[in-house]
Amino acid sequence: MKSMPAKAMSVKQAEQIARKLADEMQMEFVDAELVKEPAGRFLRFYIEKPDGVALNDLEAFHRRILPLVERVDYDYMEVSSPGADRPLKTERDFEKARGTMVELKTYRAVNGAKQFTGELVGLEDGEVVVDTAAGERLRFPQKDVAVVRPHIEFDEEDLQDETPAQ
Repeated sequence: MKSMPAKAMSVKQAEQIARKLADEMQMEFVDAELVKEPAGRFLRFYIEKPDGVALNDLEAFHRRILPLVERVDYDYMEVSSPGADRPLKTERDFEKARGTMVELKTYRAVNGAKQFTGELVGLEDGEVVVDTAAGERLRFPQKDVAVVRPHIEFDEEDLQDETPAQ
């Protein structure tokens, strides 16, 4: 644990620093968050690279960002890849995911449901647009959407152990 900084830096300021550092390191800055958990306040940075983030990338980013954000009031810092099921947040995220299957959850029920799956058409005029398997085009005001993330499906083959039988 670190001690309380004299003059705290906001997470927004830390995010700007992290974004610039990620660009310098030829990585993509995804997100930053400060989350209170039972063990303390966790400052988390999420980064990625087109060919995937390796443990060495996470360590290098951690080492470089640590002295730059020491004035943020946190107890622990983590640097992580957002994972395959990372939520879509920015216009760029929606653009990159266009044409892929997504899961969408709403804050309130829409036609009796709060969870939908379909092919992402995109983000149009403040609405998340999805085509369902039933051939229905659904539009959800972005303010009513709790989360949109890639839909990941596994079949039996994906779950098989790749170790050959002896």
